[in-house]
Amino acid sequence: MRNPQAFDEFYRTTSVRMLRFGYAVIADRAEAQDIVQEAYARAWRRWETVHAHPSPEAWIRLVVTRLATDRWRRQRGWLTVAARTGPPEPAGPPSEDSVLLTRALRQLPVRHRQALALYYLADLTVEQIAHEVGAAPNTVKSWLSRGRARLAEILSDLDPYRSVEVHDA
Repeated sequence: MRNPQAFDEFYRTTSVRMLRFGYAVIADRAEAQDIVQEAYARAWRRWETVHAHPSPEAWIRLVVTRLATDRWRRQRGWLTVAARTGPPEPAGPPSEDSVLLTRALRQLPVRHRQALALYYLADLTVEQIAHEVGAAPNTVKSWLSRGRARLAEILSDLDPYRSVEVHDA
C-alpha cells in the first residue's frame, strides 16, 4: 500500500537536489524539470519498491540519468536525419490571402470556426463533426452555414482590392 506522506516527505527533501542533478546532467533547465518530474512519477508508481530500496534518492538519480541518456539518443537520431536530409526549406511569409482569412476567422464564434476547420481542413463529414463536438448534425449544419455566411461578409469588408469610393468635398 502506498504511503503518500512518506512519498511527500521524500519529494520535499530531495526534489531540489534532483533538479540540480538533472540540470547538471542535461544542461537545460526545462528538460531537467521534465526528466526529474518523470523520475518522481515513476517513483510514485513503484513507491513500495523505491521506499524499500537502500537509497531511494540513488534510485531517482539512476532514473534521471537513464532518461537523460534516452533523450540524448533520440536527439542524436534527429541530428543524424537532419544531417542526411539537410535543413528544411525556409517557410515564406504568409500570403495576403492567408492573413485576411486568419483575421476573418478570428472574428467568428468559436463553434463556427471549429466547425469550418473540421469540415474544410480536417475533411470530416457533418456527422463526424457532430460526434466529435457532441452536437446534433443539424446544429453543425447551422454552424457551417452561419460561419460561411459571416466569413463571406467579413472577407468582403477586408478585401484590399475592393474599390473605395472617393467623394468630392
